[in-house]
Amino acid sequence: MTKPKIAVFASGSGSNYQAIFEAIEKGELICDLALLITDQPSAKVIEKAQDNNTAYAAFQLSDYATKADFESAVLEQLRSYKVDWIILAGYMRLIGPTLLQAYERKIINIHPSLLPAFPGLDAIGQAFQAGVKVTGVTIHYVDEGMDTGKIIAQEPVRISSNSNKQHLQEQIQRIEHQLYPETIQQVIT
Repeated sequence: MTKPKIAVFASGSGSNYQAIFEAIEKGELICDLALLITDQPSAKVIEKAQDNNTAYAAFQLSDYATKADFESAVLEQLRSYKVDWIILAGYMRLIGPTLLQAYERKIINIHPSLLPAFPGLDAIGQAFQAGVKVTGVTIHYVDEGMDTGKIIAQEPVRISSNSNKQHLQEQIQRIEHQLYPETIQQVIT
């Protein structure tokens, strides 16, 4: 039986990409990490992909006339690697109709809050400003909205009274790095 092929989409440091790569290496996540896609040619995740011998491609929206053209170029790359699933891991761009139609119910995202609370950018900062006592991690299918797709998994994180944003981010990332590979395994098999 052939293993599903995934592409990880990331825009930043790539800590979730790295957690996924390591879970595959340990045999905890059974798939092929075929490709890394980034929309930031200077993103640190590219160094991680190079270190791990993961094929990668960088696409800048500004190089294309429209978002549809941008996504068509990405889609061409995904098809050339025969990618089955798209895994968003800190990808800071909304997925548009071109990719949503080509990968219907085959795109998964991770978000650092208990959705529907605190969608969008800086969810950890939003949680702090709101003064909530519990936030967490959500993994969901991607639809046309911002962090509005069907929820697959969630795990809460308590915010202690002496916590700061940096500490909370570290707590959330520890949970993300365990929960995301586990959830991806459940979804793709």
